[in-house]
Amino acid sequence: MDLAKLQMIESGRGLCTDSVALSLNDIRRWRLTDTAQVTPMLSNMLNGLKDEKKVSLAVADPKLGNAITKIPGLEISPISDSTTADLYRGIREHMSSLIPGLMPEELGTMSLGLSHSLSRHKLKFSPDKVDTMIIQAIALLDDLDKELNTYAMRVKEWYGWHFPEMARIINDNLAYSRVILSMGMRTNCGNTDLSDILPEEIEGAIKAAAEVSMGTEITDEDLENIQALAEQVVGFTEYRAQLSSYLSARMQAIAPNLTALVGELVGARLIAHAGSLMNLAKSPASTIQILGAEKALFRALKTKHDTPKYGLIYHASLIGQASGKNKGKIARMLATKSTLGLRVDALSDWGTAGEGNGKEEPTEEEKAAVGVQGRAMLERRLRALEGKPLKPVGVAIGPGGQKMQQQPGKWEIKEARKYNPDADGVSADAKPAVNGEAAPTSSKKRKLVEEVDDTPVKAGAQADDEDDEDEDDDDDDEDEDEGDGKLIASTNMNGTAKRADPEDVAPPNEAKTPSKDDKKAAKEEKRKAKEEKAARKAERAVKREAKEVKKSKKEGAEDGGKKKRKAVVEDEEPKKKKKKTSA
Repeated sequence: MDLAKLQMIESGRGLCTDSVALSLNDIRRWRLTDTAQVTPMLSNMLNGLKDEKKVSLAVADPKLGNAITKIPGLEISPISDSTTADLYRGIREHMSSLIPGLMPEELGTMSLGLSHSLSRHKLKFSPDKVDTMIIQAIALLDDLDKELNTYAMRVKEWYGWHFPEMARIINDNLAYSRVILSMGMRTNCGNTDLSDILPEEIEGAIKAAAEVSMGTEITDEDLENIQALAEQVVGFTEYRAQLSSYLSARMQAIAPNLTALVGELVGARLIAHAGSLMNLAKSPASTIQILGAEKALFRALKTKHDTPKYGLIYHASLIGQASGKNKGKIARMLATKSTLGLRVDALSDWGTAGEGNGKEEPTEEEKAAVGVQGRAMLERRLRALEGKPLKPVGVAIGPGGQKMQQQPGKWEIKEARKYNPDADGVSADAKPAVNGEAAPTSSKKRKLVEEVDDTPVKAGAQADDEDDEDEDDDDDDEDEDEGDGKLIASTNMNGTAKRADPEDVAPPNEAKTPSKDDKKAAKEEKRKAKEEKAARKAERAVKREAKEVKKSKKEGAEDGGKKKRKAVVEDEEPKKKKKKTSA
């Protein structure tokens, strides 16, 4: 270092130059790297000391001291111990008195300029470590989703006044907007080629619906405004796809291990919530597990309820594939592995290959080795807990653990279900209308009114109305007593029946004389019926007695309450009389 540079350093000027930053960066690299190297500037300075024999060289870094001893022809033994550290500390403390003309204010300015130069140099050589881009990108992605949803709903509502049937056929927002831009008025639908946007069957359904549409007419000015909004929807959708790919690339560069464990979106939201990658790496696993559920945590602590098991990490695919009882376990293990991967991502020296330290940049597989191994272990553990195979990596998982489609293509556009006039609503098994024609339905139709069998109910099943049953039973008994096997010939004035001899009555044409076995079976059935009626009578008698007892108890309780109230009233009346007499 020549005299001019030394004077600039002594005066605190020129410290923002790249040469000074490079030299100071060499000193920083000696302290941070595993193997220190002797720079050409230091080697030239040491060559001038080869002839000196009674010289001691104080070196603050022991690694640099070992590198200096390997210089050929140099017989100076460097000293790097606690005494050297004390010597450097004393020099820094008394710098203003050791260098003539250096004021303490100038020393502060020099330190500030040095810190600025080093910071700019580190940012210049390691742009991959800047996590601010991830924080801004994930925030913009969330805002885009909200705005895109609002704009798409407005387009469907606005154009729906002109062509309401199209919203029931096309559900995809991007395809809907592109159809508006290509078609314009619905009267142009028949002459417009939509094969680049829609499948053939959907295109036919759109054209058939346009011919019989019930929408209102709009002017050219209205259509221009609708198409301008549709262009915004298309532009936002394309920019969102570009931003999503950019975010994935940045996450792979900055936090490959975290991305391998929880995915790009969840990892970016964790970094944005913590403020930076370093802040997130400093957090313990328990904090990362519930990061994003702070309200629920403090509410649970205040009300002394169970604390939440997961926060933002809940949306990771591994937790989505776990069942309800295993979600907490997998969230805890995933947070632990994520903490290890985060510390590797934040504290490694990736992206410093351009500083000239001779160290090769690791490959993408080597960078994400910790995250890949941790995910493999978690998948084995989850497979053992669930007892079923897991979804492949990169598959979106729904809230119930089901597989979800990330970006549906134009061939996956669904049609709306047809209107069912019989049920005055949409039936569950109705098929969509294709080309304006309803799909064939089954010949069997569900009956709206069902026929009910009006067979008589047995007497044993009716136990509510006891009086009617008693009268029916009495009539049955009378019929059984009067039935002596003879036919009634006439009825007397007093109500008695005059029975005729069976031998005098002519038998019917198809009548057959019953056998002895038939008579025995009839008698046996009659006897069983009598026994069943007797049992039912006994049951009804028991129920009637229980009801009477219950009713008597109620009446007794009401009488007791009336007597008590009367007694209280009688006690109060003398007191009132006494008060009146005393007054």
